[in-house]
Amino acid sequence: MKEVQDHFFKLAKEEGYRARSAYKLRELDDRFKLMRPGSRVLDLGACPGSWIQVAAERVGDNGVVVAIDLKAIDKRGFGPNVHLIEGDINELTREHLPYAMEGKLFDTVISDMGPDTSGVPMADSARSVQLCHAMLDRLPFLLRTGGHATMKVYEGAEYPALVKRANMVFTEAKGYKPSASRAESVEMFIVCRGYRGPKDTGPGPRDPSLPQRAPSKGWNS
Repeated sequence: MKEVQDHFFKLAKEEGYRARSAYKLRELDDRFKLMRPGSRVLDLGACPGSWIQVAAERVGDNGVVVAIDLKAIDKRGFGPNVHLIEGDINELTREHLPYAMEGKLFDTVISDMGPDTSGVPMADSARSVQLCHAMLDRLPFLLRTGGHATMKVYEGAEYPALVKRANMVFTEAKGYKPSASRAESVEMFIVCRGYRGPKDTGPGPRDPSLPQRAPSKGWNS
């Protein structure tokens, strides 16, 4: 599928996107209508910023995009409705959200987060699933009731349980693989619609055998 990879890589260059992953979010939004003009969107694992670009296009000047990543994101080219934060999802609290949110919850949460891969598929999948559970754990103070979400995950043994939990949290949740994803990739995007609200759906599983993340260097916006 080298031709597919090259196609989206070249297209990203031509259309000014920072990475080919922009086309994954575009397809997800085209198909599932996750964002709309004026929406408030939270982008997790946002570096280098291609999903920020797509989200900003979709929500327009009246919307807000808040983007979080462990790495600093180059702010050049983003409008005043885009707010960049350097921090760790595992340490995220409502206090870290910018003043621009005015105490409001997000309409949509999008996540392209992925762990540093080890080359061991089972371990990489488990770490990826844990990141998704970390996002679901924090939805009560992030996402409004009725809101939507999508999150990247590496398929593996714990994937079905993650989808099951997502279906408890949302009225509908299912896996989808965009055409811009490489055919051989194990990445999947769980698309979630209709957040049920801050009900007790139980925290995600914690595997003590997994290495713990080092604390982030702090939160910078």
